[in-house]
Amino acid sequence: MDLKKIQGLDSLMPMPTTGAKSPAGNVGGPSFRDTLDSLGSLQGPAKQSAASVAAKDGIKFSNHAIDRMRTRGITFSPEDISRLSEAVGKAAAKGSKDSLILMNDSALIVSVKNNTVVTVMDKNALKENVFTNIDSTIVM
Repeated sequence: MDLKKIQGLDSLMPMPTTGAKSPAGNVGGPSFRDTLDSLGSLQGPAKQSAASVAAKDGIKFSNHAIDRMRTRGITFSPEDISRLSEAVGKAAAKGSKDSLILMNDSALIVSVKNNTVVTVMDKNALKENVFTNIDSTIVM
């Protein structure tokens, strides 16, 4: 290996992007709340209300799930979020840890113990998929 070709560690590392600082003080991307708020502004008042209902009911959406919802054009009404929260509560009462929830032509993988939607798929992405690492399914 020719060490002369390596120009230094700084040239190999990406430059940090501007964004909200994490609690540790590191520069990172936008916060979860900022992402939900931006989804609300992209989707109109109904989406903003859904974000508020999600926060109130304790259901969280991972950044991956939010990205999938955005790219696949999936939205949930405040009523959907409330129904989702109830379904997760029922799954938790039965001892579930990870659940597949089928709702409104969408499939959601939810970490019940963390109260977090991990990913979201539309009916087109559901075809010929195999769901693993789930211990329950809820059909709504």
